[in-house]
Amino acid sequence: MEKCFAYLRVSDPSQIKKDGFTRQIKAIEQYAKVHKLKIVNIFREQGVSGTKANRPALAQMIVSLEKNNHGVKTVIIEKLDRLARDLMVQEAIIRDFRKGNFNIISTTEGADLCGDDPTRKLIRQVMGAVSEYDKTMLVAKLQAARERVKAIKGKCEGRKGYYETMEGRAVVRRIHALRRKPQTGKRRTLQKIADMLNSEGSQTFNGKQWTAQHVQQAYIANNKRK
Repeated sequence: MEKCFAYLRVSDPSQIKKDGFTRQIKAIEQYAKVHKLKIVNIFREQGVSGTKANRPALAQMIVSLEKNNHGVKTVIIEKLDRLARDLMVQEAIIRDFRKGNFNIISTTEGADLCGDDPTRKLIRQVMGAVSEYDKTMLVAKLQAARERVKAIKGKCEGRKGYYETMEGRAVVRRIHALRRKPQTGKRRTLQKIADMLNSEGSQTFNGKQWTAQHVQQAYIANNKRK
């Protein structure tokens, strides 16, 4: 059974709480099972736009492919736009894989995305261009919608802050509950609260681990909202 890595990416932190990663890993696991591939490691890219080339998790994965003696040469993704939406970024990433004689498999577009076959290269570029177009048009339509609302109402409210959302308010309530002084003993420190939130599986608004500074920022943001 050939060993492989799985690469997942979500551009918006809110997708982490939804089915962004769940949907991707389900598709990848199903593909691996059918094609007798064994996933030995999963690399998750959180809060990184598909138009950016700077990918910490992707970099870690490539280093692991190049430096570790584990024999892994293949990476599975759900679909091409999880690798990148921007066509130039997409081709730059694929070029790095080809240089290392590694292969990328998409559960949607198929195997051997790094191949030299002219048809495969054309399909790869067309699919990348479609994803790039979709992203560009989405941004343009959102901007047009905001301008339309502004023309009618004179203003257009921006996106709500994280601590104004239901999820953000729940986090703040939890922090306040942990911060309350117990009947016996000392009040928990900010670092202790951060450790407890991390042990509960909670993450900050941008999908990172809690620190004392993050807890303090939540207090400040909540007080400003009041």
